[in-house]
Formats: sequence, structure tokens, C-alpha cells
Amino acid sequence: MSMSNEALLTLEGVQSFYGHIAALRGVDITVRAGEIVTLIGANGAGKSTLLMTICGNPHAAQGRILFDGQDITRMSSHEIVRRGIAQAPEGRRIFARMTVLENLQLGALSAPPTHYARDLQRVFALFPVLKQRSRQRGGTLSGGEQQMLAIGRALMSRPRLLLLDEPSLGLAPLLVRQIFGAIREINALEGTTVLLVEQDAFHALRLAHRGYVMVNGRIALTGTGAELLANPDVRAAYLEGGVPLPTAGSS
Repeated sequence: MSMSNEALLTLEGVQSFYGHIAALRGVDITVRAGEIVTLIGANGAGKSTLLMTICGNPHAAQGRILFDGQDITRMSSHEIVRRGIAQAPEGRRIFARMTVLENLQLGALSAPPTHYARDLQRVFALFPVLKQRSRQRGGTLSGGEQQMLAIGRALMSRPRLLLLDEPSLGLAPLLVRQIFGAIREINALEGTTVLLVEQDAFHALRLAHRGYVMVNGRIALTGTGAELLANPDVRAAYLEGGVPLPTAGSS
């Protein structure tokens, strides 16, 4: 997939709060059409909050979020999905009592029905195990299969931008490689732009065209995936079990 120089998603000075606690402290991020952009950082850095704020829950307290040139900062989550943004949230959050097929059908509700059959086959081609388990309840799937279902359900809405929150969390190394391989394929073959939040910095930065490092609700570093992989501070903090990076501007 060729990348565009045009920004598909832009965050400008975004601040977000949980109660009185500032979770995002003036975040600036750009995701261009056709890119895989990854956001890494320690637990509690604000990564998941950033994805949820893009989706309108919570709304940004300050700053702007632009999608394809339109301000979506105050839009409802439902309207944001209809604009072409889908999220596979942390913890998968599939509907455990529903079958695999029913979960995928729910994901398709915001997409034109004329595309349903093709989109379903696309998901089954990407994750063949879901086709084998199509009549099985989601709650009976393994952790890796549930993650595939969460991603597949998001893809059924035909998103232009796919938000992935910790897709490798709790998975065995073989399944991690399968999930990251699927993300690469979604981007390369379908042209879907991906914003990936991930604690597995090594796999995420190898996959990404560009990356951001978040510390305490702020962006501390940015660069290409290769540049961040080679950065000594990033290696020490996220690849070698070292001390987390200091926040930008801190002493």
C-alpha cells in the first residue's frame, strides 16, 4: 500500500481528563493515509485513553481531533464510527454469549449491507479459524482467537482507520506473530490505515512506518519505526527492561 502525504488523522493539543486527573496533556499526533503508526509507552502513560478520546469517549477537554480534514472532537462515538474509524479495544470485549458470526454481524451494522458477504469472506480469509468456529460462542474461543474476532469485528465496519489497543496482550509468541502478520496484511492489501497501541515495542516498531513514545500523557519522542528501534533511550526503556523515558521538558 502506498502512503499519502495527506493527514488522515490529526490530534492538536489534545487534553483529556478522568475526573480531575489529566490523562492526556497536550498531545499532537499525525497519522497519514496508508500508514501503520504505533504508540508505545508504559502502563498508565495514556495510550488507551488516547484511542478512546479519538472515539469520543471521553471527549477531549481541550484541543482538536481532525479526521480526513473534518473536526470530530465533539462528535458522538456512533457518528465517529460512521465516518470510518473502528476500534478493537484492549481486552477484546467480544460478546461472549454470541456466536463468532453474530459478533461479526454486529460489526457490520454501520457498513453498507451490499458489502457484507465480501467483507465476511475477507475476515475469514485473514483469520481462517474464525470460519471454522463461526457457530461457536465467542466466550469459548481461546485468547488468540478472541483477539482475531475483535479485529475481524472492527474490520466488518469497513474502516478507513483501524485503532488497535494492545492486540498482543496475554498471547503466546506464535500467536503474537500471527496477529502482527495479519495487521501488516490488512494495511498492505486492503489499504487500511492503522494506529496501534502496544506494549510489545519490538514487534510494534518493526511493523510500523512511524511511531510515537508516550510518557505521562505527553509525547516524548517520535520517529520512524527503525529510528525508534535504534534509539538508545527507547531500547533501554522498552526493549531491555530499563528505566522509563523522562517526560519531554522534564528535568
